[in-house]
Amino acid sequence: MTERVIRGHDCVAEGAAYLCAREPRFAQAYALTGPLPLRLKADGYARLLNAIVSQQVSVAAADAIWKRVKAAGLTGPRKVMWASEEDLRACGLSRQKVRYAKELAKAGINYKALRDAPTDEVIKTLVEVPGIGVWTAEIYAMFSLGRADVFAPGDLALQEAVRMLFDLQDRPKDRALRDMAENWAPWRGVAARLLWAYYKVEKDREGIR
Repeated sequence: MTERVIRGHDCVAEGAAYLCAREPRFAQAYALTGPLPLRLKADGYARLLNAIVSQQVSVAAADAIWKRVKAAGLTGPRKVMWASEEDLRACGLSRQKVRYAKELAKAGINYKALRDAPTDEVIKTLVEVPGIGVWTAEIYAMFSLGRADVFAPGDLALQEAVRMLFDLQDRPKDRALRDMAENWAPWRGVAARLLWAYYKVEKDREGIR
């Protein structure tokens, strides 16, 4: 695999410098955000299960459910396969999420092999699993695999950040933002980090007013 992988803060800083030199609005945003977070996470089944748990619930609720899942020792595919629906429901998972957790467990994904697979193949492999959409797959590639040039144009915060930073009348939709982000290659993953950081700064400023 020849795709760039982010392994530390130096990589993020390199990407930010590239983006700021290429796009003045990124330089404007970076002046407000300062150094960007690394945001790297572990890969594997537990990370994707955590993403499923977090779907359509508040952060607080997701954290509470995940704590119960961990306490029950149900973060590995074999344990989830052996667990009853009642065991998983007792942790706070809905029936639909129980099904997704078990589908992911029996998918037989070779997570180690994904580390060296092309990003397109990673996305394709993950979205074949019920409960894993394109956004989740892209976030996994970006943060669990460290792919430097992955973007998640379906993310509402990214869409809103671009609307504010680029003075757009409307929030760009998935397809339009995906096309726009092509200009930020080969550091689209850092562009996402910068836009999320900028979004937080702007929302914090709104809260002060």
